[in-house]
Amino acid sequence: MNGDWQDLLAALEALRARVLRESEARMVVLEGQDPTLRLHPGVHNMLHYLALRRVDLRPLQEALAGQGLSSLGRSESHVLDTLDHIIALLSAALGRPEPEAGEQATLRPDEGMRLLIQNTERLLGPAREHRSTRIMVTLPGERADDPAFLQSLLATGMDVARINCAHDGPEQWRAMVKNLHQAMQEQGGSCRILADLAGHKIRTGPLPMEPGVLHLRPQRDRLGRLQAPAHLRAIVSIQAEVALPGGVQCVLLPTAGSSAPRVAEELLCVDARGKERVLVVDAVEGGVLTLHCMQGSYLVNGNAWQSRRRRHCRGVVAGIPAAPVQIVLEVGDLLLLSSDAGQGRAAAADQPAQVACTIPALVERLPPGQAVWVDDGKMAAVVEAQGPKGALLRITHAKPGGARLLPDRGLNFPGLPLNLPPLSDKDLADLDVIIPLVDMVGFSFVESGAHMGALLEALQQRQATHLGIIAKIETAQAFRRLPEILLAALGRQPLGVMVARGDLAVEVGPERLTEVQEEILWLAEAAHLPVIWATQVLETLTRKGSISRPELTDAAMGVRAECVMLNKGPFVAEAVHTLDDILTRMQDHQRKKFTRLRALHWQDGG
Repeated sequence: MNGDWQDLLAALEALRARVLRESEARMVVLEGQDPTLRLHPGVHNMLHYLALRRVDLRPLQEALAGQGLSSLGRSESHVLDTLDHIIALLSAALGRPEPEAGEQATLRPDEGMRLLIQNTERLLGPAREHRSTRIMVTLPGERADDPAFLQSLLATGMDVARINCAHDGPEQWRAMVKNLHQAMQEQGGSCRILADLAGHKIRTGPLPMEPGVLHLRPQRDRLGRLQAPAHLRAIVSIQAEVALPGGVQCVLLPTAGSSAPRVAEELLCVDARGKERVLVVDAVEGGVLTLHCMQGSYLVNGNAWQSRRRRHCRGVVAGIPAAPVQIVLEVGDLLLLSSDAGQGRAAAADQPAQVACTIPALVERLPPGQAVWVDDGKMAAVVEAQGPKGALLRITHAKPGGARLLPDRGLNFPGLPLNLPPLSDKDLADLDVIIPLVDMVGFSFVESGAHMGALLEALQQRQATHLGIIAKIETAQAFRRLPEILLAALGRQPLGVMVARGDLAVEVGPERLTEVQEEILWLAEAAHLPVIWATQVLETLTRKGSISRPELTDAAMGVRAECVMLNKGPFVAEAVHTLDDILTRMQDHQRKKFTRLRALHWQDGG
């Protein structure tokens, strides 16, 4: 037994010496760039962690665990302290004098956790009394002028509101912030505000538009039996072209002299196929009508409706927005990614479907064999050839029956150096708008320490060094350079990390995403920085109102981060309520990588 302990002690002492030697060599380089970094405990600990994880520690872990000692598996926030404690225990067991304290002060586990909590509160605000993991919600532009909606989000658990600068504009952003502050005053409590810069919008270009169709589909079981009617929300307006409130799908446009429908009124409607359908008014609240229909219907602008009982209550359907032309691509189909910024088109007999890229210069740089992913991986292609009109792609991945090509969807080119400026002209212009409005800035597509330096400089020029920064890790390059990115901003402004899993999965491959997001969590904890767990959390519930069991498990894993982000959707308030419940329950079982052994309640059903 003594021989095993002696071997372990020697291995740990050698490991500690290497960690200190390598981290000090890195610190000397960093200190030459900024002498204040040596004063930052997060910098020291992250350098220790990087040195610790440079080699495979699994044999040593197994040997330590076999002796009932710490296996180093939860040392992220306090690397040297963990090593020193194990070395001290082994030295005492072998009857050796306790090792002398090193020159460098070590962080105890409680101190590492205190720094993480302190940095989290500084960036994301105080935690709720019943839940430590914050909930972030992306605000929809169409609800910018709806204080009641914002109050419901605050009441159900929203701690951080996110404005996505890739959508809407300054008018909507200002309205969101104004109404959110009003909601906070009336509701009580606090809510931080994040504005995500759009970054260089590498997206699909516009497509031709066609008249919109509103498909009402009752729920039926597998035998076709009716389970629930289709529902419709509409407003009555004398103008066909009017901005629709959130969740409203169309306008009921009365004819001249006609009156508005009433509760329980039955409206006879001839749909786009010439079939007569009955729309029943269930409620009228705040000018919004809720109706139901027992049969499937296809409504288009101009479809006539008339009350079954009142002749002077009639009109037409209006306000259904136009939609991009339907272009469905299957595996093996060709798609021309055009270097012309104009409108795309559907396939014809002698030519493939075509869509533009919002940064045309990138198209010319795509080599044959380059992978291209569309819309967070919903469709994948490979470049077959370059031509005078752009890059010819062949679809390699799409769902059965084909994937729909849509405008303004993200394009990813894994492995291709983009060589774009850190901040776009739009980003710089948006900073001027959002700085007075928000608490944090999300840095989209940051890929290096130099990129982070550019944002810090832009904020300094605008007297905004008080704002927090969220480094959004969404490319393979950003993941590889994560330590460099964090070290560029540590100690300068409040800092956090977002695991942007949609783009990141496309960049590193979906099979590797789980491994990559784990490493991001570990590195951020080593620097005592909060992490935001983002993209497609409870997506089915948020968008469709139904719960997917795999998504519930994914949401539960979010408790290991300091904040979980929900995207916008018609049922986002329900999603906030569900996520609040999941995170509250899970925090009794998990804290970062530490499994907490709360008493099991299986015997009492708790």
